[in-house]
Amino acid sequence: MNHVVVRVRRRPPAELVERLAPFGVATVHEAMGRRGLMRPYMRSIKPGARMCGPAVTVLSQPGDNLMLHAAVEQCGPGDVLVVTTTSPSTDGMFGELLASSLRSRGVVGLVIEAGVRDVAELNAMDFPVWSRAVSAQGTVKATPGSVNVPVVAAGVQVRPADLVVADDDGVVIVPAGELGATVEASARREELEVEKRAKLVAGTLGLDLYGLRDQLAALGVRYVDEGQDR
Repeated sequence: MNHVVVRVRRRPPAELVERLAPFGVATVHEAMGRRGLMRPYMRSIKPGARMCGPAVTVLSQPGDNLMLHAAVEQCGPGDVLVVTTTSPSTDGMFGELLASSLRSRGVVGLVIEAGVRDVAELNAMDFPVWSRAVSAQGTVKATPGSVNVPVVAAGVQVRPADLVVADDDGVVIVPAGELGATVEASARREELEVEKRAKLVAGTLGLDLYGLRDQLAALGVRYVDEGQDR
């Protein structure tokens, strides 16, 4: 296997990234046809955190954070570092010192399909992290990997410069080539949800709002009064 550090210079249009940022993970996931959502074990270490930015990807060996250090040099303002390992790992591969290094480059957060440590310090410095685990298990810096290559992280393919959106609902990946369409679809979905929310607050039932009574009847669901033969 070749081990490479790819210097990626392409960036998604800043205006589209800015427009995508306000939308939540659930909205973006639904807007893309329910695609791109990482597995639910990827959780934020700090409730209420959120981020949006293009990916710098890392493929690392379990228990070895050498390539995370190599990746720092390839990061720029607004980026999100996305890390996975060649086989499952929960070792604490990332902590306060690496976060300080990434922060100096303008990185907005981390998604790592492995473990992190120094959680109190990471939260105190307000560095957003979504991880598979929290673990004080130490790591080494001894084994080669790759930076800025396509990876599969928590069940989703991530390419360099794909968009990462993360909040309390999880992490979703927007392919770079679908960014514009996803922004427009997310905006339409938000507008529809505003209308639906107003109707539900006013007392309209979801059964009527979504036309589900016919669906229930088609599935053979009947309404009966208590005591009536079922």
